[in-house]
Amino acid sequence: MNDKPRLKVYYNSACPVCKAGIEGQKTKESRCDIQWNDVHRHHRLAAEVGADLERVRERLHVVDEHGELQVGFDAFLALWRNSPAERWKARVFGLPGVRQLGRLGYNLFAAALYKWNRANRHW
Repeated sequence: MNDKPRLKVYYNSACPVCKAGIEGQKTKESRCDIQWNDVHRHHRLAAEVGADLERVRERLHVVDEHGELQVGFDAFLALWRNSPAERWKARVFGLPGVRQLGRLGYNLFAAALYKWNRANRHW
């Protein structure tokens, strides 16, 4: 029996930036089993997190080790928290104030990246 915690990651492989980021993340060690869910290849997966497809295309979604949905910057914090080499990022970027700035930066970047992907007809 596997008692390892589990993460479920929902991402959009049609976005070249997102795809590269996820491919890099997949090479990193994690204390969790990770289920990688590509909503570009399997649109119906977006419903698993209660979001429409476009919302998941725009922002990373993670069901964390506690079964809680994390979106955007908080999704990255969940991944980093469970990666021994990146745990320091979760501690630093999870600090009050820093976390709010991280969320703001992520949201601005994600919105611009989404518009760029749409303009370039990546889906």
